Amino acid sequence: MEIEKKDIRSLTKQQLRDFFVANGDKAFRGNQVYEWLWSKASHNFDDMTNVSKETRAMLEKNFVINHIKVDTLQRSEDGTVKNAVRLHDGLIVESVLIPTETRTTACVSSQVGCSLDCNFCATARLKRMRNLEPGEIYDQVVAIDKESRLYYGHPLSNIVFMGMGEPLMNYNNVMKAIAMITSEEGLGMSPKRITVSTSGVSKMIKKMADDEVKFKLAVSLHSAIEATRNRIMPFTKNFPLTELREALEYWYRKTKSKVTYEYVVWKGINDDKASIDALVKFCKYVPCKVNLIEYNPIDDGEFQQASDEAIDNYISALERHDIVAKVRRSRGKDIDAACGQLANKS
Repeated sequence: MEIEKKDIRSLTKQQLRDFFVANGDKAFRGNQVYEWLWSKASHNFDDMTNVSKETRAMLEKNFVINHIKVDTLQRSEDGTVKNAVRLHDGLIVESVLIPTETRTTACVSSQVGCSLDCNFCATARLKRMRNLEPGEIYDQVVAIDKESRLYYGHPLSNIVFMGMGEPLMNYNNVMKAIAMITSEEGLGMSPKRITVSTSGVSKMIKKMADDEVKFKLAVSLHSAIEATRNRIMPFTKNFPLTELREALEYWYRKTKSKVTYEYVVWKGINDDKASIDALVKFCKYVPCKVNLIEYNPIDDGEFQQASDEAIDNYISALERHDIVAKVRRSRGKDIDAACGQLANKS
């Protein structure tokens, strides 16, 4: 019976060095291979040209590189690029390249499907099949960086974890991926250009603060009225607004980093004055900004885009209270809507 090979990217650099020493080679060989795996993002042992054929054969015998493959790529008229990403086990996730005049942003997935039950989101209709490994998250960023250079002539500038899945439900792997993305031995990106978006997992927000992360935090809030929030995202009954508020206050005390609230306004759900007043009040707890997101309907159900007047009412109320607010227009409308509201993030 054939033994399943281990993904070599699950090894630390020291473990790779130890592997080579144990197999009668020099420890520095591990450094060489580590550079190929991460800095050069190699998908094949045969690419490792400064390593002997015998060594490459030994690696092939003992390990695999479970890299992703961009299965299909769609380009929108507005420049948005959506990738359907095939994983080594055949499962599919999505990632998106969102260009603006000044930057390109990668929107990446952290899980196959999602364990949460946001009623407005297409991904929530897929059961969570598994967490993505650090290398699979990293590969999405590498792929979008290549697309950014190809289509826009400059490297990727920003990353948002707003694709499939709840990043804080795959905490360890997301943190390992970010560590490699920001490492000089990886992609060397600044953590200040990375945003992790959560639906409000309070205890994990506190853990991030305790871990002294350097990236930015966004929260998909959508309502600051408990009953409405529970209706939109039923799982939030386990993460009430009082707990979320406490976690965000803790986050700001520890990190001094502003919070971004992602907020979709729906017709007849949260487009009334009470909802606006509740959001204004919630925004006063910690320094923040609000992204009001144009909704990209997934069907003809109860969740439909609110009127321009409702959006304007939100903007006016927030600005009156000196709260920074922007409207994010839906991107890539002429291609398939990416997982839930993925295409809206920019």
